[in-house]
Amino acid sequence: MTVAADSLAERMRSIVGAGNVLSSPSDLLVYECDGFTIEKNKPDVVVFPNSTADIVAIVKACGELGVPFVPRGAGTSLAGGCLPVGGGVMIALTRMKRILEVNYRDRYAVIEPGVVNLWLTNHLKPQGFHFAPDPSSQGACTIGGNIATNSGGPHTLKYGVTVNHVLGVELVLPDGQVVRSGGPTEDNPGYDLTGVIVGSEGTFGVAAKAWVRITRNPEAYRTLLGVFETVDDATNTISDIIGAGIIPGALEMLDSLILEAVEAAFHFGFPLDAGAVLIMEVDGLDAGLDQDAERIVEIARKNKAREVRKANTEAERLLLWKSRKQAFGAVGRLAPSYCTQDGVVPRTKLPEVLRAIQRIGAKYNLRIANVFHAGDGNIHPILLFDERDAEQVKRVLAASNEILDECIRLGGSVTGEHGIGVEKIDFMPKLFAPEDLAMMMRLRSAFNPDDRCSPHKMLPTAGACIERSHAGRHAAM
Repeated sequence: MTVAADSLAERMRSIVGAGNVLSSPSDLLVYECDGFTIEKNKPDVVVFPNSTADIVAIVKACGELGVPFVPRGAGTSLAGGCLPVGGGVMIALTRMKRILEVNYRDRYAVIEPGVVNLWLTNHLKPQGFHFAPDPSSQGACTIGGNIATNSGGPHTLKYGVTVNHVLGVELVLPDGQVVRSGGPTEDNPGYDLTGVIVGSEGTFGVAAKAWVRITRNPEAYRTLLGVFETVDDATNTISDIIGAGIIPGALEMLDSLILEAVEAAFHFGFPLDAGAVLIMEVDGLDAGLDQDAERIVEIARKNKAREVRKANTEAERLLLWKSRKQAFGAVGRLAPSYCTQDGVVPRTKLPEVLRAIQRIGAKYNLRIANVFHAGDGNIHPILLFDERDAEQVKRVLAASNEILDECIRLGGSVTGEHGIGVEKIDFMPKLFAPEDLAMMMRLRSAFNPDDRCSPHKMLPTAGACIERSHAGRHAAM
């Protein structure tokens, strides 16, 4: 069934009201892509539900009309996870932003999907708690989006990724049925459906509510900045710290190119002649932290650190983390466009993959900056280019493919937290056997039998790459 956009918009207005529907071409332009700007496609209409009942009515209408739909949070996805490939209805969850309940004794909160990650931590801060998953975009990204992609962040080295902090989800299935997996208790009998839903990238349904674990703030921190002449020395330090049995709260690496952008933006005092710096943080009970910090300093110096600085005040520590968390925004000082990759390799392979990235950048005449979660081998090479130049787009996509192929060759994966979306569908057959992919499709079909919810995401269609809305990616093939 083909439904005219005007009729579709009118149907949505009858459900949520005119003030909660966007349909003009200029309004829809805002929603034609997420943080992966290379591929674009406008939805036919954007709808803002305010409740679970609104979501139910929207998806039932989509089913009746045979229209695809895709949920969207803040649009900070970097893999096209909320790209409306086939048009249809975009369900924007940003107005469902209430913190419904906080239980400090049992250490959980109940939130709507549009709650911004940092809002929850700021809400909990007066009582000495926080929400542990802390993506670099935590000031903008929603927890619903974190659940969709199983987001990580600098401190997930010690505290775990989003799935480790989601106790339960209320999900609206594509037929409008409301189901709940998990809840406020620590463990539930039966299959771990919550673990299946987290990271499913919106292909199972629309998350309407979540029960999330809250974490008590550490008593104290020791935050260090190691300055190295080479990337190899920095990455060897990472392996040695973990090998020594120290589990830092965070281990983050920034190379010389990203330092240039961050220093221009925040004036922290980063040494611009360094090959790389490491942010190394230990946290927990105050007793013993000095000893851990001293051991880290010794390991860094053994690996030829030029100097190791300590954040002596909370203000210094917060500025250092601000510089790291907003590094991606600072990249705008280096180029009009950038594409961020999200590969994973074993920690011991970091020197090798970074050398490969440097080689690939030279091959395609591209500048590539590196800032990433070094402690768990989750790399984020940032390819700098101008998307207005089709030739540069072609080179960026080809270079991205080679970087991700290298991650697979080294025993890793093509995503640690950004997800597959539309960007990396071609890599799924490289990671999984046909039988594995067929089983994933069967699982998705159990939730989403008509593939109306977030179609053409994560999994290749009919054993081949799907035909996507933008020719840019195929230009690299």
